[in-house]
Amino acid sequence: MREPFSVLVVCTGNLHRSPLAERLLTSRLASACGRFRVSSAGTAAVNGSPMDPVAASLLTEMGVEPTGAAARRLTAGLVRDAALVLGAATEHREAAVRLCPVHGLGRAFTLREFARLLHEDEAAGLTDPAERATALTRGAAARRGVTGAGSWDDDLVDPYGASEDEARACATRITEAVERIAAAVLG
Repeated sequence: MREPFSVLVVCTGNLHRSPLAERLLTSRLASACGRFRVSSAGTAAVNGSPMDPVAASLLTEMGVEPTGAAARRLTAGLVRDAALVLGAATEHREAAVRLCPVHGLGRAFTLREFARLLHEDEAAGLTDPAERATALTRGAAARRGVTGAGSWDDDLVDPYGASEDEARACATRITEAVERIAAAVLG
């Protein structure tokens, strides 16, 4: 069996945005039968901290299991081992690239930036979801900076400690991006 395509989702504390996106993406890619490994980390995470209860509650409402999520600190090794790094905001993408420039530069995006840059035709003819993900990542990297949308729309505002409405709004933006990515990868 071939090695799974690894996705690393990054935010600050690895308590809300990145574990929520990690769990959603894992759920949406489950039909790919082990072809993906999705994990998360935080630029300022305290290893072992539990997921924010608000994020866990939102996941449960969406039918996704939050149990067992524990924060971990972003490292160069995590970036190096990922085929795709998805930051919650530009600062997280940049942190990944700073830690491991050679590997991070062509593989690191914000979650919403990557979803925006996807062109499914770049994976035309590919049936294996991991191969599709590889082709889509290369295509998105080639298009970065060429399209007109600004990064302000690509960043997810940190809802940790914010109102429930703000947390729901962030979860909606994460879900939109995850659904677009999963659809493109799964074909």
